[in-house]
Amino acid sequence: MRTPTVSFIVPCYKLAHLLPECVESILSQSFGDFELLIMDDASPDDTETVARSFSDARIKYIRNETNLGHLRNYNKGIGLAKGRYIWLISADDRLRRPYILKRYLEQLERNPSVGYACCSGVELKDGRETGLIEYSAYSDRDRIVHGHEFLKRLLRLNFVLAASGLARRQCYDRLGLFPLDMPWAGDWYLWCLFAMHFDVAYFAEPMVCYRQHELSMTSSLMQKSALACCEEDVAIAWAIKQKAEQAGFRKLSRECLNAVAFFYSRNIASKRYAMSQPSSTLDQLEESLTRHCPNAQERRKVRALVYSGIASEYYWQGDSALAETFSRAALKENPLMLDVRFKKLLLSLGKPGDFVRKTLSSMR
Repeated sequence: MRTPTVSFIVPCYKLAHLLPECVESILSQSFGDFELLIMDDASPDDTETVARSFSDARIKYIRNETNLGHLRNYNKGIGLAKGRYIWLISADDRLRRPYILKRYLEQLERNPSVGYACCSGVELKDGRETGLIEYSAYSDRDRIVHGHEFLKRLLRLNFVLAASGLARRQCYDRLGLFPLDMPWAGDWYLWCLFAMHFDVAYFAEPMVCYRQHELSMTSSLMQKSALACCEEDVAIAWAIKQKAEQAGFRKLSRECLNAVAFFYSRNIASKRYAMSQPSSTLDQLEESLTRHCPNAQERRKVRALVYSGIASEYYWQGDSALAETFSRAALKENPLMLDVRFKKLLLSLGKPGDFVRKTLSSMR
């Protein structure tokens, strides 16, 4: 058999009722040289019946004898894929335009430095499109983005919709598959890792639909443990930092430290993922720093950045006293933080300082 250009991997668990939409959106693509692997993770519903109802020879149905869990199922699909390009799209999502695959491949074939392509997306809820997913809009135009530039922003927010990502097989072969210890954001980790070594093709047009519903993987994981989600955000930044150091990317390593501090400060000073209270404490910060950062000088640097971030979080929450306390703590760890000294000055000015800070923030 001739090797297909693209392998679509469609993991499916308890999503038989949504599978036809996803499959049809793939079969309708104007570029047709692909295989479509439906990865049934031992679903208790009629996924097999639905999958076998399609007569297209490009579709292959694979059922796991036992439930592997989503990450092992993803990795099994990648291992079975024969294409030069791999597109993993969950059975509850779908492609929105019949030309998306053609556009992606044209860009990737012209630009061998590009490791993966992605685009913005539209939310799908109760079967209806509800509008652009704002966080997925990286730019207002199509761009080939230098990987390190892309990664700098990606470290703070996973704006790459999993349904929109088409990657070269080379990315997985060279850099690895989904990490089994990152159930919440394994795709985020891979997008970061791939961007460390390859450029990224971004398309501004929202050409995929990302479905919001209770059975979605994101919803399931958040319901099980929002705390684990918060911890994984930090773990990804540390893991990418380690990879950057191993590759000799010192500037990227520093960016990763900034991202680490960003997530620590948010976990300590704000409520995330609909939690009733912050997910972390200062004691847990110290435990985490000791575990991830053996260098005392680097720990102090991160601690200063975290305290500065906490001060900013409390400032915008209207708690000037705590903002002042953590500003002082940051300067104690690193007296050379000029931005913290400036913020501390604004705090001391009261309302005039608030006005200046809000004005500067609106100009960002």
